[in-house]
Amino acid sequence: MPETIRLEVADGIATLTLDQPEKRNPMSARMGEEIAEALADLEAREDVRVLVLAGAGEAFCAGGDMALIEANTRRPVQESRQVMLDYYARYLSLLRFPLPTVAAIHGYAIGGGLALALACDLRYAAEDAKMGVNFARLGIHPGMASTLTLPRAVGLARALELFYTGRLVTGREAEALGLVNRAVPRAELMPAVLEVAGTIARNAPVVLRMLKRAVYQGLEGALAPALEYEALCQAVTYTTADLREGVAAIRERREPRFTGR
Repeated sequence: MPETIRLEVADGIATLTLDQPEKRNPMSARMGEEIAEALADLEAREDVRVLVLAGAGEAFCAGGDMALIEANTRRPVQESRQVMLDYYARYLSLLRFPLPTVAAIHGYAIGGGLALALACDLRYAAEDAKMGVNFARLGIHPGMASTLTLPRAVGLARALELFYTGRLVTGREAEALGLVNRAVPRAELMPAVLEVAGTIARNAPVVLRMLKRAVYQGLEGALAPALEYEALCQAVTYTTADLREGVAAIRERREPRFTGR
């Protein structure tokens, strides 16, 4: 049985919920494995037409598992590069999933958590959700194909502003940026997402599969090089004093003091 996710199917809609609410649903290696396995099973089911991705508790996903990050600081560059490529592949099975996907974002969607939402076709958010790509504030290079998917969502200049500053945006601002399709009051989020998913599920499934592939063809050729470069850059930054300082600053709830080493 899955330990980190929950899966429900009804009326053509599969709802995959990240289910470690006490930790704000961190992206562990185990969770990646369970997501990949669940998506492989769903792909073969004829009763599934659309996937909804959500988070249990008070957050969608607060980002990468700190234990994995700290473990990578002790690995050689090439080893941690391969660890990250394998990690990406499991989570980004969502990006390669052939059916329409919809993210329901509430609470925090930070770093890898936002990258996971960006791997979905559509994104809806609570108005008070908090989203951001805080990699530079941690001292680590962005990953999970976010250097490719974020500019596609919001444009180059806006993506670079979010990457460079690491600032968080609310669901309302995310809608204005084009980061999410729509922001709604928190209580209306799942009803709104399920309404959209239901509309999709009633459409012709053969067309939906072909349409998704057609739209994503341009992304496919750029994905592998982007992941290779991100994994290498992350592996290098794992060896830096700045990364160790960023992790310490998070644990001590203070601003990091980076030295460029």
